Amino acid sequence: MAKKPTSTATTDNQIILDQPMTALLSERYLSYALSTIMARSLPDVRDGLKPVHRRVLYAMYQLKLDPKLPPKKSARVVGDVIGKFHPHGDQSVYDALVRLAQDFAVRYPLVDGQGNFGNIDGDNPAAMRYTESRLTATAMALLEGIDENAVDFRATYDGETMEPIVMPANFPNLLANGASGIAVGMATSIPPHNVAELCEAMEIILENRDATIEDLCKVIKGPDFPTGGLLVEPKDSILESYRTGKGSFRVRSRWVKEDLKNGNWQIVITEIPYQVQKAKLVEQIANLITDKKMTLLDDVRDESAEDIRLILVPKAKTIEPELLMEAMFRHSDLENRFSLNMNVLDNGITPRVMNIKEVLLCWMEHRKVVLVRRSQNRLDDVIHRLEVLAGYLIVFLNIDEVIKIIRESDEPKPKLMKAFKLTEVQAEAILNMRLRSLRKLEEIELRREHDSLSKEKDQLEKLLASEKKQWAAIGSQIAEIKKTYAANTPLGARRSTVTKAPSPIAIDIQAAMIEKEPITVVCSAKGWIRAQRGHDLAHGDFKYKEGDREQFLVEGQNTDKYIAFASNGRFYTIAGDRLPTGRGFGEPVRMMVDVPSDADIVSMFVYQPDQKYLMIARDGRGFIVSSNDILAQTKNGKQIMSVESNDDAVFCERVDPSHNHLAIIAKGTRKMLIFKLDQVPEMAKGKGVSLQKYKDSEFGDAKSFNMKAGLTYLSGTREMSVPNAKEWIGERAAVGKLPPNGFPRSGKFK
Repeated sequence: MAKKPTSTATTDNQIILDQPMTALLSERYLSYALSTIMARSLPDVRDGLKPVHRRVLYAMYQLKLDPKLPPKKSARVVGDVIGKFHPHGDQSVYDALVRLAQDFAVRYPLVDGQGNFGNIDGDNPAAMRYTESRLTATAMALLEGIDENAVDFRATYDGETMEPIVMPANFPNLLANGASGIAVGMATSIPPHNVAELCEAMEIILENRDATIEDLCKVIKGPDFPTGGLLVEPKDSILESYRTGKGSFRVRSRWVKEDLKNGNWQIVITEIPYQVQKAKLVEQIANLITDKKMTLLDDVRDESAEDIRLILVPKAKTIEPELLMEAMFRHSDLENRFSLNMNVLDNGITPRVMNIKEVLLCWMEHRKVVLVRRSQNRLDDVIHRLEVLAGYLIVFLNIDEVIKIIRESDEPKPKLMKAFKLTEVQAEAILNMRLRSLRKLEEIELRREHDSLSKEKDQLEKLLASEKKQWAAIGSQIAEIKKTYAANTPLGARRSTVTKAPSPIAIDIQAAMIEKEPITVVCSAKGWIRAQRGHDLAHGDFKYKEGDREQFLVEGQNTDKYIAFASNGRFYTIAGDRLPTGRGFGEPVRMMVDVPSDADIVSMFVYQPDQKYLMIARDGRGFIVSSNDILAQTKNGKQIMSVESNDDAVFCERVDPSHNHLAIIAKGTRKMLIFKLDQVPEMAKGKGVSLQKYKDSEFGDAKSFNMKAGLTYLSGTREMSVPNAKEWIGERAAVGKLPPNGFPRSGKFK
């Protein structure tokens, strides 16, 4: 057992505690931590407010600053808050009031501010003596019924007055406006949401208490930030965040391409991520340009007035807008992440992380408690009034006798109670009436009010006795909130657009600066390469050195990458913009990439991702490789196919995804074999497997095809079909048999 602290009294009446320092520090730090958690940093799940915000709203309510009345100086509000409820600095209270009035910080403002309340650039608001404020309709909904015993009150710090522990909250403020705060050992971060979507989700819960988070996420698309933007978080990630109460949301700026004269254009940014200051964002982008970290961008301008309008000027008009913006999203706060941590005070006492369904259920349960308390308070008032009305009716029927008793008696109250069997409440009410009121009493009016209140009393008693009726009333309240903040209203319309998560884009800065145009890459048999502008060029337009001839003609763009496959099994990458142009013979390809002198170029094509290529060596070994694995980063190329010193790679062609068979033919024996394409393995590198067995022969040619479409070959200039190609079907690495009559003596399919 731990040693109990002992105390020793000294001569000057001071007490010295005999207790370890660690225990003392732990106890006092725990008190500080609890104070920070409960009284400063974490919001209450029921009204979504921290104490300072709750006190600001209640002080404004006491000052009668409702939306229909003129505003008052903010200094008056701050003075009441720090004088009555919040014994802290005036600047911190004013900062809290200012934030509740900023429409770029709060999705549904709770304070209607007049004057300079700051802006999205991050400029400070005017001093509190210059600004005025009053409550908004949304804030009045939070306070609705506060004078009807809807919530509990507690004594203020000086014990002179009372303050509400929680607001009645006829508005789902926690999720609607969000919250953020850092306590001791814990924090909270909740983004704003669309109220109409929240109400629709709560209607789903009312219909089915077993509704899942997936059901709720069908209507709650994600956060709805006051500054708009594009929510590009995947749906699965959003669902998981709402299920666990922790996660993050990826938000991008909204932008459009604006065309200018002479083919020029610029990017116009109209919305930026939540809690990003526009002035700092412009400064950040300007620094990227100055430090030459964003070579695609030439200038940035802020042309904002009331609406945001940031201009991004590209370095060249040939740059793709999507490529420029992808680079900007990666290097600046034009893309941001907002974290989700729904750590809140449950019932104002216990901090815990809730999922979105638990948060909605807590608010609905609170609304039910408020409904019952307000109904009971109203029922008590109705019963009291009915009791008074019954006494008034007695007065009306016996008015002369009542007046006589009051005039002649020193103590009329007990005599009235005895003469007409009145209660003390009724007798007190009669004695407090003015004589002028007695003349206005009319039996019909009294009975009409009595009947009306009797009906109301009956309804209130039925409501208090039936939980089903209570939830029906909550449903009606939610429907009314949904109508008030509907999607077709200026305040309720969704601002943040939910879009699909963008696919990753590879950013090549140098390629982006090149003006895109079609070219035809010409490579001769002796390895001279050049690029001619245009496509579909006549073969007579190409000239070669004496003794040289055409080998490869590849059509593409000058921004493409071209792949050369050599007989040494290596793939080489050549950038289209680096190819020599003009009417000459070009340059040796070995000056651009390090192809050995004893190796020949076997194949050349335009690089495209996610393609499949079949490679075969002279001895009949081969395999399929993905184009994603062949892109070389250096002039030395990338070794994919391993070849022996006495062997060469001799074949490389693209495999169509619809093809399911492979035809291969030997060079000497002209034996042809057909087998299923799935027998050829897909590898990143290696020697491959034997595709056809040779004896005194070697690989001749191969062709992949679809069996239903049939196997074709060129006979001169005519395309012929192999009749009944199934006759040549066998297993991989078999010998095969002679091709059909009419097959070219060259042993080539084309």
